[in-house]
Amino acid sequence: MAKLYVFGIGGTGSRTLRALTMMLASGVECKFDTVVPVIIDPDASAADMSRTVDAMTRYMKVRKSLDFNSANENRFFKTEICPIQDMSTFKLTLENTENVTFRDYMKTNQMDAPSKALINMLFSQANLDSDMVVGFKGNPNIGSVVLNQFSTSDAYKAFSNNFEEGDRIFIISSIFGGTGASGFPLLLKTLRNDQTSQHWNYIKNAKIGAVTVLPYFNVEQDDNSGVDSSTFYSKTKSALAYYDRNITGNNSVNALYYIGDSMLATYKNHDGGSEQRNNAHMVELYAALSILKFASTPDNELDGRTQTYEYGIDTNDEDIKQVIFKDLGPETRQLIQKPLTMFLLMNKYMKSALSSQYKYQPWAKDCGLDENFFTSQYYADLVKFQDAFRVWLQELDDNKRSFKPFDENRVIPLFDLVNGAKAHKILWPLHDLFAKNYALMDSFLNTNWPKWNKTASKEQKFMEVFYRATNKLTLKKYNF
Repeated sequence: MAKLYVFGIGGTGSRTLRALTMMLASGVECKFDTVVPVIIDPDASAADMSRTVDAMTRYMKVRKSLDFNSANENRFFKTEICPIQDMSTFKLTLENTENVTFRDYMKTNQMDAPSKALINMLFSQANLDSDMVVGFKGNPNIGSVVLNQFSTSDAYKAFSNNFEEGDRIFIISSIFGGTGASGFPLLLKTLRNDQTSQHWNYIKNAKIGAVTVLPYFNVEQDDNSGVDSSTFYSKTKSALAYYDRNITGNNSVNALYYIGDSMLATYKNHDGGSEQRNNAHMVELYAALSILKFASTPDNELDGRTQTYEYGIDTNDEDIKQVIFKDLGPETRQLIQKPLTMFLLMNKYMKSALSSQYKYQPWAKDCGLDENFFTSQYYADLVKFQDAFRVWLQELDDNKRSFKPFDENRVIPLFDLVNGAKAHKILWPLHDLFAKNYALMDSFLNTNWPKWNKTASKEQKFMEVFYRATNKLTLKKYNF
């Protein structure tokens, strides 16, 4: 089976992978059966990266107990997410970047006088004194030096050894910082030109897509920080000129997606580490959608010159502060509206009704879903993932230009939770006419499903019954 390798560079790369993970968990369709994320970030303790790795790891644990053969309808967690074969981590480790300054990394104390003079011309004293433990602090000139070690890392060697004909590659990066702006062109150059890799012939001819994220947030001014958002636009202009000559100009990438936002969110100014924990942003959601768009694009449409795309929202209100499903283009709305709604309905039931109902409801008793199941490690992992999903939705809402498709805190009336969508009354069968909120969900969960796989595992039955019930509910209630 062909694999889609997704390289997430820097903080924006991690946050976009987080959005992709949440969408795939909800059953949003990906044309590749397997997604292999690779995170490239010198900031080993970055909170954004840690949250993403935790979500992907828990996704793997939940999916491991599920079966996606033709006898089952469930699409929750359908796409496989896994690290590079023979690797136990999603992270590509950069050597010699911990507890050292850039000066130490460059070994300037071992240089002769002319070399030192050249280094002092190319890098400021602040650059040379920069502590790389939290990354490149918005300095792509530092990143371009350190990230040159891509091809010698164990993760990159494992990637190249396992790459097969028909696999594709996608690269996520921001253009206005340090790690992403320097990492994207360097990684792309390595992919297309590193003849030392074992399967280079497959890699050099592979379809490669990328999303370049333009400024979509500012950071608070801090004279003691190495990150200054007043430089974001000048860096973006310089990088775009470079990309025009060396990326789209030489057609080294097959598809390049641009995304940004003129209504900038403002975050606390942290150089990195465990304090760098930005709220999820709708731009990252759209960046993740570009991965799915690339995955669904046929090979013949990616031949020849680089295809470039921009993303927008389908509204005449340029200053819209809160985006809902109806503000998205029809293709995007059709892709994500139903799966996200289904997954949230499952989330709501698990949080608000399950503990009081499972002992009495036929859907649980007939599937053998007893207290042992609901205290199992599998169910604990699913609950923790669902909690992370709710946090992600809340963060998308709690942003300047928010994405708020749901009133996710709504308890009752339950089916008023989709903003901008009127919940229809169910007129038939009659017992559903009088059932409301979670009782209506129970009614759908208790449906006598045709072609039910009675030999399936408890984990499979639980996921299957919720997928089928929410699938039917969203059709009846919202015509999704």
